[in-house]
Amino acid sequence: MPGAEGPLRAVTLGTSGLGRRPGDDELADALLSGRFRQLDTSNEYAEGRSETLIGQALSKASGEAQGVTIFSKADRDPDTGVFDGDRVMRSFEETTSRLGVETLPIYHLHDPMTITVREAMAPGGAVPALVSLREQGLVGAIGIAAGGWGTMVQDYIRTDAFDAVLTHNRYTLVDRRAEDILRLATDRDMTVFNAAPFGGGILSGSPRHAGTYGYRPISPEFGRHVERVRELCERWRIGLAAAALHFSLAEPRIHSTVVGITSVRRLEELDGLVDTVIPDGFWAELAALGTPPPSPVD
Repeated sequence: MPGAEGPLRAVTLGTSGLGRRPGDDELADALLSGRFRQLDTSNEYAEGRSETLIGQALSKASGEAQGVTIFSKADRDPDTGVFDGDRVMRSFEETTSRLGVETLPIYHLHDPMTITVREAMAPGGAVPALVSLREQGLVGAIGIAAGGWGTMVQDYIRTDAFDAVLTHNRYTLVDRRAEDILRLATDRDMTVFNAAPFGGGILSGSPRHAGTYGYRPISPEFGRHVERVRELCERWRIGLAAAALHFSLAEPRIHSTVVGITSVRRLEELDGLVDTVIPDGFWAELAALGTPPPSPVD
């Protein structure tokens, strides 16, 4: 993988929720000391507190932090929405200062909704700034990281400027909308991160998210398909969350699956999910259910 410090791990811990609750310093410590020592964060997560807590945990861990890999993302100005080259450079400086590092293995352009692809690619734009960071050796690789928003991710991939892509809530046990992204990225030998394998909670068994996918209300048709998948898991005596995680882990075009961790308990549960063995027959029966109906996202 371009710019990685050692081999890329199959599971990356997502930290978008880190820093939103009292006592999250304990969670930050656990993220760095456990089995899964590869973290994904961003300049904007919890208004910078996610990166700050990770940086503090790195400092405390000292030598014990060897082998920990941190990926982060450039974000638009939180007050003005400006996302030009200067903002990318400031975002990078803020991130590295919070983390207490000088370089990053992968640095993503994150949710560039306030600019067009043409604006991002123009002289003085966000992408030339990312390329400059890569050329200076300050980042090992650059990526595009975004959720929905039509074909935006595909358009960025087609620029051939990026080494990596992170897609979110678009390739899961009940959703295949990232198929085009995976095809385009694979054709270009890009590193692919697949985030949110639980679809925002509906596939993790969360009662609070039972009626939403990707944080939006689901249609009756989509809900019926999810229920058929749930029943299939029950017949095979496989947890729905385990099946959802392994759907992403088993996809050869995906290099790492980003799992959001919001508590020490969730981190501890991840061990069991990863270690679950899914019989081949399950995947054959899942395929027999047919193409999932359109999700509410996009």
